[in-house]
Amino acid sequence: MAVNLKEMKKEWENKFLNSGKFKERKDCFKTDSGIEIERIYLPDESFDYATKLGFPGEYPYTRGIYPTMYRGRIWTMRQYAGFGTAEETNKRFKYLLEHGQMGLSVAFDLPTQMGYDSDHPMAEGEVGRVGVAIDSLQDMEILFDGINLEKITTSMTINATAAILLAMYVAVAKKQGADQKKISGTIKNDILKKYIERGTYFYPPQQSMKLIVDIFQ
Repeated sequence: MAVNLKEMKKEWENKFLNSGKFKERKDCFKTDSGIEIERIYLPDESFDYATKLGFPGEYPYTRGIYPTMYRGRIWTMRQYAGFGTAEETNKRFKYLLEHGQMGLSVAFDLPTQMGYDSDHPMAEGEVGRVGVAIDSLQDMEILFDGINLEKITTSMTINATAAILLAMYVAVAKKQGADQKKISGTIKNDILKKYIERGTYFYPPQQSMKLIVDIFQ
């Protein structure tokens, strides 16, 4: 015989909550977004589990992109780091990796994020202050000297100049002899956020969006 969950829920509420035996602290509970929270949640009879939720590692990936998730491999732990010169930051990266860090997260200085070389007049007083200064491919090679980019994933917090820094990163990996299919990591590539919030953008929104999708491609 099929179980009517709605009727069971009604009986449960009448037995415990509506009888006055168990009182709630408030008449209504809501999330920070103002959405009312129900007393209890049950499966919806009309809900199509296979297509709307699915299993871990399968489309639509609402339960994780890998079948085992953190049971198979723990998340990558990385510390946001970058200051001064490429040499100094390289030493910091190696120190962090030696002490258990599993990936890298690169902080670039403001001139690098804005596309200025360190000797540009607009970069005066800002070089290496809030991140590492990267002006050339040689700087990028020094930054990752002695670090196997085939085995280490790298997160780069970079937006307007993301395409340039990504190209440099791939070039360094190629020079190391790394298999390009094994190079992994992320770039921020969120130019619209910089347009709205911080001002470190190059182009108006439409052109910025074109740059973002070009990087995807």
